[in-house]
Amino acid sequence: MPAPRPSPLAVLTSLRLTVVLLVLSIVLVFAATLDQVHLGVWGVQEKYFRSFFVFSPLAGTGLSLPVFPGGYLLGGLLIANLVAAHLYRFRLSWAKAGIWLTHIGLILLLVAEGLSGILQQDNQMRIDVGQSRRYSESFRETELAVVETTRRDYDQVVAIPAALLSGGAPIQHPLLPFLIKPVAYFPNAMLRQRPQVADASPDIATAGEGVAIVATPIPVTAKQDEANEPTAYVELDGPEGPLGTYLVSTMLEQPEPVAYQGRTWQIALRPRRDYLPFTITLLKFTHDIYPGTDIPRDFASTIRVRSDDGRDDREVRIFMNNPLRLAGRAFYQAGYANNDRTTVLQVVRNPSWRIPYASCALIVIGLVVQFGIHLSAFFGRRRGAAARGGAPAAAPAAAPAAAGPGPASP
Repeated sequence: MPAPRPSPLAVLTSLRLTVVLLVLSIVLVFAATLDQVHLGVWGVQEKYFRSFFVFSPLAGTGLSLPVFPGGYLLGGLLIANLVAAHLYRFRLSWAKAGIWLTHIGLILLLVAEGLSGILQQDNQMRIDVGQSRRYSESFRETELAVVETTRRDYDQVVAIPAALLSGGAPIQHPLLPFLIKPVAYFPNAMLRQRPQVADASPDIATAGEGVAIVATPIPVTAKQDEANEPTAYVELDGPEGPLGTYLVSTMLEQPEPVAYQGRTWQIALRPRRDYLPFTITLLKFTHDIYPGTDIPRDFASTIRVRSDDGRDDREVRIFMNNPLRLAGRAFYQAGYANNDRTTVLQVVRNPSWRIPYASCALIVIGLVVQFGIHLSAFFGRRRGAAARGGAPAAAPAAAPAAAGPGPASP
């Protein structure tokens, strides 16, 4: 008679599933470590850990197939395994309080990693001494900024994600009197002056600086010391007809001016900006090195923070391992440039940043509590054994006299 198949609940709560998931996680980390040489840190995180499946391209077809479970899938299954095992196998009691706390901490740690992958934003802020900034810029994401400069008192900014440019569909915004039509988009490109290119392709740009420039797509890089330079050709169309096709690129220092219907705009492809509710001014930057070497010992930025409502106006010193936390963001001292005239701050926005600290605290408390419970039980057994072994032995009962012949007692 064949053995009965285990129920889905038994499989979900089994220790074997836990071991299999942990082994797969080790394999995933090992593969990601090897692939980091080709993809870089950000590419590895997106491909292996912040995905449900790891996809591999199918040669000659342009298709990708899932070949291994990703970090989101393994983490989700581990959470389901832990929760189901506790609800199904463990009873809530003081004797298991430490185990419950430890496992709740592990679950929170897995949840925190998932939330960080979804919610965390990593930007940077470059400020020269005496300069002010009220925005940070993304490391990897870009946007097409269309800035109306007609008014003197403020600029009207329309930011379009670069992902919409790669889609190719026309873009219409209610604040713009013209239609934006993506003509071509290159995730990474090289710009050269047209006279320097012997076999240059026909002109795509019909207006602006791009008329004299040739944009050549090149492979996307994932190396830490190299950067991608997204580039695009966009056509502006008004009700009367096309206004021109412009070249926009992160390599161009100046935005392209556009005039239409008595109004003026500037268009540029730039890193995505995260605007802040306060202004940061760099007052001083210091850079110390170890004597006799060029190895940095410490570098710090003295900044002035001024909120828009005027309630916060103070000086803050940001240095290594001492960030500024303000408005849900953490400002870390990440680097410097331009002969110590420019500071580079890493700006991290992660609403779930406190969860890992709470989870680690729960794990430590759970281990201490469970150890204390077992230690207390051990000493209790020792005291009980000592109490039983140290009591005086009871006197044996008197043996009855042996029956035999003899004179009778009086």
